[in-house]
Amino acid sequence: MVPKILVFAGSIRTGAFSVRTADAAMKELALQGADITRISLADYPLPIMDQDLEREKGVPESAMRLGRMIAAHDGVLIASPEYNSSIPPLLKNSLDWVSRIRRDNGRAFAPLSGKAFGLCSSSDGGFGGARGLYHLRSVLMACRAEIVTPQCSVPRASEAFDEEGGFRDERLRQSMETVCRTLIERALMLSTRVEP
Repeated sequence: MVPKILVFAGSIRTGAFSVRTADAAMKELALQGADITRISLADYPLPIMDQDLEREKGVPESAMRLGRMIAAHDGVLIASPEYNSSIPPLLKNSLDWVSRIRRDNGRAFAPLSGKAFGLCSSSDGGFGGARGLYHLRSVLMACRAEIVTPQCSVPRASEAFDEEGGFRDERLRQSMETVCRTLIERALMLSTRVEP
């Protein structure tokens, strides 16, 4: 079975390091034989999570579409920036809304539950955004996702990529290779893919 992996960045800013990190992950996943879908959270605009709004109007259609996209894949790789040592608000809000999904077309539906996730981060600082991944991991665990242990953090990201979008540093390349290999293995083991 060819693993289907969804890849997205936690930022939609032009030139974001997390977007470049997602690009590098996508290339590595393809080298390892995965079928990749790349999306941008810009295509899933959502209001700030608000239970009053949810009670009045239900889960927004953009969150339903994102949830269905996640469910249609065996695993998900998120490349996240770090904001004040934590998860960026765009990504947190998107995950919060998707976590509120309970049903789709009359069927029980929890797109994050049991789904395999791989995590990467990047920043221009020396920690490479790793501090934010602790919070992202915690959020996903609360949503009952399965997060692989290896992660790839890209420090000094403004200098980390070569002209082809790969890593200049061999240790970073190996780190990304390990994350992608582990994600593919776990995704195939746990697959709950729901075809649209």
